[in-house]
Amino acid sequence: MRHRNSRLRTAALAYAVLLAPMPLAIAIVSISVPSAWSQNARTIKMVVPIGAGSGLDIMARLLADQVSRTQAVTTVVENRPGAVQVLGTEAVVNAAPDGNTVLFMANPFVLNPHLRKVNYDPLTSFDPVCNLASQPQLIIVNKTSPFRTLADLVDAARAKPGELTLASFGPASPVHISFEMLKRTANINMTFVPYSATPPVLNALLGGHVTSAIIGYAESIEHLKAGTVRALVTGSRTRVQALPDVPTIAESGYRDSEIDLWFGTVVPAKTPKQRVSELAAWFTAGMQVPEIKSRLADLAFQPTGACEAEFAAFLRDQYEKYGRIIREANIKAE
Repeated sequence: MRHRNSRLRTAALAYAVLLAPMPLAIAIVSISVPSAWSQNARTIKMVVPIGAGSGLDIMARLLADQVSRTQAVTTVVENRPGAVQVLGTEAVVNAAPDGNTVLFMANPFVLNPHLRKVNYDPLTSFDPVCNLASQPQLIIVNKTSPFRTLADLVDAARAKPGELTLASFGPASPVHISFEMLKRTANINMTFVPYSATPPVLNALLGGHVTSAIIGYAESIEHLKAGTVRALVTGSRTRVQALPDVPTIAESGYRDSEIDLWFGTVVPAKTPKQRVSELAAWFTAGMQVPEIKSRLADLAFQPTGACEAEFAAFLRDQYEKYGRIIREANIKAE
């Protein structure tokens, strides 16, 4: 009798659907038959540890939109700036390791633990997803400078120990530490002049107050086009496509002294391997979408695409290099 009543209720419902006006019929079906989408609905939170509008934030939002449109998931970008990216990083380390919380990070991820008290270990508290892109830095000089190559600058620094200067963002910034690495590799004594932002660095160089500067390609492109500054070398591992005649720092004889800003993603440790690989595939595919590539190229981002184990090895190498230089140069956080 119970089964007969059940069959009668099902038949009555089907008959009601057939007789109902179309909008009502759809409503009845959607309520009575749970869809696969509603069962598998998923929200991925992408945490950016710096403010909105930055290059890293723009990348996160472009990829979030792409993943949302192509993978039937909801994505949310959350900016958590503060303490040189520490606050956002610490927020993610405490998240559930289910693949639904992703940290977009950069050099400070492995730099901060050497300079500040943090509640995470960059090598064990997270599972690496992908190193998505890099943003090349250039060593530039004023147009009136006699130096035309990195070798010219190095030779002059050796001839006049401590007299030549290099300006950039700092102190204790990734660029500052990379410069200290170059100083040791090249066996030179140059003075680092820190500024709080890029515009005063350019002003100091254009005004002849410093010998040289390290500035991102995106910030220096207009001055390069105008001929007011000259690029001696790019700090990235590969040449900048728009500056094919400017050699890399490795080509100039200083391998392992790259001056590069990189940007990637990690998730809390013990996230299922399948979820990590899934995110890696989504992000690397997104970086190849023409519209995203074009937008990021405007910001001088160069796609990298090193994921999981390869990215883990890269992070370990960066962590160890930064730690060694910080100790040798006795660099302190501000």
